[in-house]
Amino acid sequence: MKALIPSMLMLTLVGCGGDNTGSKVAAPGDRESATTQALEAGADMLQAKAPLEKLNAYLDGFHFYSGNMDGQMEAHHYCGHLNEDLIQCIIFDGNTGNAKIMGIEYIVTRKLFDTLPPEEQHLWHSHVHEVRSGTLIAPGIPDVAEHTLMQQLAGTYGKTWHTWHTDQQHALPIGTPMLMMGFTQDGQLKESLVQDRDQRFDVSSAEKREQRKDIEYPPIAPEADAWQKGIAPQVELKTK
Repeated sequence: MKALIPSMLMLTLVGCGGDNTGSKVAAPGDRESATTQALEAGADMLQAKAPLEKLNAYLDGFHFYSGNMDGQMEAHHYCGHLNEDLIQCIIFDGNTGNAKIMGIEYIVTRKLFDTLPPEEQHLWHSHVHEVRSGTLIAPGIPDVAEHTLMQQLAGTYGKTWHTWHTDQQHALPIGTPMLMMGFTQDGQLKESLVQDRDQRFDVSSAEKREQRKDIEYPPIAPEADAWQKGIAPQVELKTK
């Protein structure tokens, strides 16, 4: 898999396709003091942030809680390659300055996915339908670059954990991490979520579906998307 976004398109990504989706929850706490703001400003100028600078691509899509199709939400992914076969993403509930970190997603190629034992593969979801349906987008980059990116992502697999369930209006990251899944066929994702997202970004998922008809979609690994077989693991806290 090539780099998520060709380097010459990095400037196109900056300032585009964002700052239009604020977080829907307000975290409790006092407003930042002048001292805190000064410390942040100084740190921003003086400290290197190499890991964050590698998160150079922005993807917007949708997740649901494994085992609970009704628990659906939009997810803003900021991603970067670790190598040709492994991507890591931080997931937010928006793309503005007040966005909350909802969780993380790791993305691997089929080559790496096939090295995992079945019980581990059950934690991962395929990306074929997300790409084919047009509901996974890369806001702010030219269509030709997005098409190339989607070709690369179509055959990959993601493992996603949400740690802050802002879709449930939780003002703090309470509860256990939840395993998330991706949609695998039409009719699963709530149309209202797609319509709202498309309007904010001025895109058409239906048009993107048409544009991606020429992509060669690989067969999906049989142990992925395990929720379809009734296998929906989630974390449970137990006191020892």
